[in-house]
Amino acid sequence: MKILLLGKNGQVGWELQRALGILGEVTALDRHLAKTNYGDLKGDLSDLSSLREAIRSVAPQLIVNAAAYTAVDMAESERDLAYTVNALASQVIAEEAKRLNAWLVHYSTDYVFDGSGNTLWKETDSVAPINYYGETKLQAEQFIRATGCNHLIFRTSWVYAARGNNFAKTMLRLAKERSTLNVIADQVGVPTGADLLADVAVAAVQQACRKPELGGIYHLAPAGETTWHAYARFVIEFARSQGECLAVECVNPIATTEYPTPARRPLNSRLDTAKIRNSFKLHLPHWQSGVARMLMEAFNK
Repeated sequence: MKILLLGKNGQVGWELQRALGILGEVTALDRHLAKTNYGDLKGDLSDLSSLREAIRSVAPQLIVNAAAYTAVDMAESERDLAYTVNALASQVIAEEAKRLNAWLVHYSTDYVFDGSGNTLWKETDSVAPINYYGETKLQAEQFIRATGCNHLIFRTSWVYAARGNNFAKTMLRLAKERSTLNVIADQVGVPTGADLLADVAVAAVQQACRKPELGGIYHLAPAGETTWHAYARFVIEFARSQGECLAVECVNPIATTEYPTPARRPLNSRLDTAKIRNSFKLHLPHWQSGVARMLMEAFNK
């Protein structure tokens, strides 16, 4: 199978470079020009013509889009760029997937919902983004579905990876510098590892290629739920159990209203994963196991 991966150096893209290798030949691109077996190509989602050219040059049987505009607050002011990268580029990718009769794997977000209530969001629930980033990601979903291409769209939440920066690493750094931390305690969701997102995508593609009716939108996150405050407490307590020397003495819970940002955040990011677990016969581990493994990797560097 010929595979085109977009966003190769992002958190999820980096893990996908590893995971996709079992499926076939992977051409992995980011926004910079790179030499490939198909010529000099780039996967710049802000340059729609070169993006289309890259897809046509590779002519893949599977396109995995792990690239996105993810600066949630900046999206409120950089609307044209966020719309191009997240929505219009997804439309181009889906159009080319349809033309090639290829499968498309695309990552979306819990931000397509308004974050109200306290129950788990199902794939069939009404969407109503409360920030522009969420709006562009919803438009991407709608553009992909409108093309009629074979697709797997995975909505997820609170993504982290061992590579690069993330909330847990930020908490650790601050816990070494400060005696008191203030962390939001009224947003509920599930930290999701990039490795899980990559591995589940590969497992799902293997099954969907045999059973195309499995295509569609799925919610993907580990088991359990937490708040940013409880997440921070877990990270700090785990670090101490591993002998890390921390200065922090108090982790105070605060409300979202006490930490204003340009973009509103949903309070309820819980995702119901019953559909993906049942459709693909998957077991999703508890969120704490993935975070603990990521922290051990960070400690041992």
